[in-house]
Amino acid sequence: MSTSVFSEILTGIYENKVVPYLGPGVLFDATNTITGEAMPATSDSLILAMNNGKPMAPKLMYEFPRAAMNLELKRGRNFLGQFLTKLYGETEWTRSAVHNWLAVWKPHYIVDINRDTQLQDSYKDEEHTLIVGLARLSANQFRFKIYHFDGSAYIEIAQEHVNTKLPILFKPMGTPQPEANFIASDADYVDYITELMGGFAIPDFLKQLRQGKQYLLIGMPLNRDSERMVMSDIVYGAAEKKGWVLNKNPTDKERRFCKKIGLEIIDADIEELLSAVN
Repeated sequence: MSTSVFSEILTGIYENKVVPYLGPGVLFDATNTITGEAMPATSDSLILAMNNGKPMAPKLMYEFPRAAMNLELKRGRNFLGQFLTKLYGETEWTRSAVHNWLAVWKPHYIVDINRDTQLQDSYKDEEHTLIVGLARLSANQFRFKIYHFDGSAYIEIAQEHVNTKLPILFKPMGTPQPEANFIASDADYVDYITELMGGFAIPDFLKQLRQGKQYLLIGMPLNRDSERMVMSDIVYGAAEKKGWVLNKNPTDKERRFCKKIGLEIIDADIEELLSAVN
């Protein structure tokens, strides 16, 4: 792996030209502080955690949103919210190495499709803006909530009041803090992606800020349609070369997708990125 590519990317992150886009792989080393078990973050591990450690039918194991939809129909939408809140909001986890790095560098804008709070914890010592994705809320024409963190607590604000000079943390799939909102089931994704395409899931200030940016996809598999569709709309307006994705073993489907949208596959893993940082 050429160090010049990492140098270019890291310089771009430092200069706020390259946006880290965090997938489930960034939590590979986060573990339960009591049991030592790995944090469920990938699709398979989330399904198993949601179903008391038991695999579901093969067609449901294909993707977490599909499995979540099945249990939502059986047990209600509140079940998913309670499960994710307990998992990510009430269980203590060790810090991931990626988030320790981000806590030091503090990029101006980060996208994190995970539902845990480690990214927010990385910015807990300074003011920032948090954008949380929403779905299936008829009382709100937008599919997001915006919060200002004043150094001690989150306060919900209107998009017109956002200070764009502060760091921006975008959690499209939700978080338990400051209030639990999650996008999990197929129905959530359908609604959210529809509103992403319509422009109602991205605040206006972010539509301007993201213009011409490049992205570094970290721990981000691109072999499932839901995550690919969300990503494609979130990075809309990016530079012609949208950026890079760390992937040592891409599938043919991932290769074709990356070539089509303008992402360069880097033959490296997260550990190699962290070694370049250090």
